[in-house]
Amino acid sequence: MHLQKCFSHLNYKTGDFSVAEHAALHTLALPIYPELSDAQLEYVVEKIKAFYLKKS
Repeated sequence: MHLQKCFSHLNYKTGDFSVAEHAALHTLALPIYPELSDAQLEYVVEKIKAFYLKKS
């Protein structure tokens, strides 16, 4: 989060939080909560599917 534009005023740079940076580059956060509608779920699934179809 420290490298996001909205936190640029804090003047952090790449390498200041190397563990967090590594996690951000190697983690996928999916929206998972009870109020997720079927339409939202379908959207997420389609985007993931399209990503993997493009990779193959």
